[in-house]
Amino acid sequence: MRQQNVFSGVTDAHEVLIRHWQSRRDGEGRVSRDHIDPGALRSALACISIVEVDERGESRFRIAGSRLREIFGMEVRGMRVAEIAGAHGECYVLGLSAALERGEPVGGVIEIGGRIHAWLRLPLAGDDGQLNQVLCHDELLPSRRMLRPLPQDGGLIQHPRPRYAA
Repeated sequence: MRQQNVFSGVTDAHEVLIRHWQSRRDGEGRVSRDHIDPGALRSALACISIVEVDERGESRFRIAGSRLREIFGMEVRGMRVAEIAGAHGECYVLGLSAALERGEPVGGVIEIGGRIHAWLRLPLAGDDGQLNQVLCHDELLPSRRMLRPLPQDGGLIQHPRPRYAA
């Protein structure tokens, strides 16, 4: 079995979330939403959301932490991601799609109007075993100094399943 490094995170909170997600993977590398332990992520809960994507590809916020109001300027729990206008909504859609298609963490940083938005997307399996939910972490940072350099080895996650190039 070949292992491949993937995204490792850009903030301390991202590293904590990725390590927790990694510890919860099954033999196929998937993580069920039911296996996420909110107690282990207590310090990040205000910045966490869970988005569910239906069979038509429409996504909706099922859970949304209180600090997401800072980013979106409104309460987003229960809303469709398509209802969120602007670059933050576009970021969500791209990140959700990439995490679900790859089955692995994706994330990055967006700078808009002097604000630094660090984001992370972790794919989750639903009750049917299919990847259809995403644990998201979004944080507005006061300074670029809060960002971490990526490790020289390329990442924290070692993928347990083989990866094939198209």
